[in-house]
Amino acid sequence: MHILYYLAIILFSGIILARIVSKLKLPNVTGYLLAGIIIGPSVLGLVPGDVASSFSLISVAALGFIAYSIGSELNLEHIRKSGRTIFWITLLEALGAVMIVDLAMIFIFRQPVAFSLVLGAIAAATAPAATIMVVRQYKAKGPLVSTLLPVVAMDDAVAIIVFGFSTAAAQAIISTGIDGSIGILIFRSLREIVLALFIGFLVGLFLSYFSRKAKGEEELLSLTIASLFLTIGISYFLKVSPLLSCMMVGATVSNLAYNKNRLFSIVDRFTPPIFLAFFTLAGVELKFDILHQVGLIGAGYVVFRVIGKMLGAYLGAKITDAPAVVQKYLGLALIPQAGVAIGLSMITEQIIPGMGAVIRTIILSATVIYELVGPVAAKIALKKAGEITVKE
Repeated sequence: MHILYYLAIILFSGIILARIVSKLKLPNVTGYLLAGIIIGPSVLGLVPGDVASSFSLISVAALGFIAYSIGSELNLEHIRKSGRTIFWITLLEALGAVMIVDLAMIFIFRQPVAFSLVLGAIAAATAPAATIMVVRQYKAKGPLVSTLLPVVAMDDAVAIIVFGFSTAAAQAIISTGIDGSIGILIFRSLREIVLALFIGFLVGLFLSYFSRKAKGEEELLSLTIASLFLTIGISYFLKVSPLLSCMMVGATVSNLAYNKNRLFSIVDRFTPPIFLAFFTLAGVELKFDILHQVGLIGAGYVVFRVIGKMLGAYLGAKITDAPAVVQKYLGLALIPQAGVAIGLSMITEQIIPGMGAVIRTIILSATVIYELVGPVAAKIALKKAGEITVKE
């Protein structure tokens, strides 16, 4: 069959399963993943595994758009208004998950250092959609919500930066060995991070300037998409993180473009089917045959990431004297994980061949668990904090 036939199957199945899971008050991304699993080679086989690999362009594009939207949250004025409390909580809850997962994988599960670093970096990411859905559904208000929303907005930016450092370090470890290579690790990591950010900054300047001269919405959309594709292409050519580069494009536009709101909102007209296909394809590529190999490690990832998030959020809230409800319950609301984590796991195979399949399987399996448990945990946190304002 023609590849467009399979793309149609992917899109239709994602739409249908998203409708079904929405009846259970679950986020659309859970439906997309389940749809991919059902139509994939592990269940019905409607989309063969070799066909799924032909859609790599969709995955690359989706990751670029995700990173661009994350960069839009890095407006310096907004960050300044959020204050030190939000900054420290975000930093510590993200790095708490990274460190706890790293240590658990290395010392408890005896995994290679490179593998542990990459998996730990992905642990930093949080899915804001599921949490925001619960907040809106129950019209929650209060200090916990006021802290939660900016934290989840900035969380993924920290995850992408940490991922850039961790993958660079993992590559250095694999190529040179860990002994005597600390200087090389630091140098390579900094070089790749700086170069990726520089590429994104230049393209962001270009987009910010020429967006003023765009004639109409269609030309502005085409200019934005072309700029992101250019960023991704240059990043792959120079072997730096396209996620960091695209995030920097978004951050530059957010701070310098006079029509920044249009530049971000206009992309939303183009991305929905791309995101739908991306997450459904992630489900298609879930490898059930290696689940038994990663079962214990996957369970460890799920548990220790939650411990790291809760501990880090508590410490961040404690040292900044945040309200008691924030200290007690913020960590519970940071459990969901989906889009960015899946994207990072899928890009791992391109950066570090041989590691991606196992990491992707762990993350996809964990995502299903987190997206089922996460909204419930967020609801419990809001209820205990006394911030749910409508009757159930």
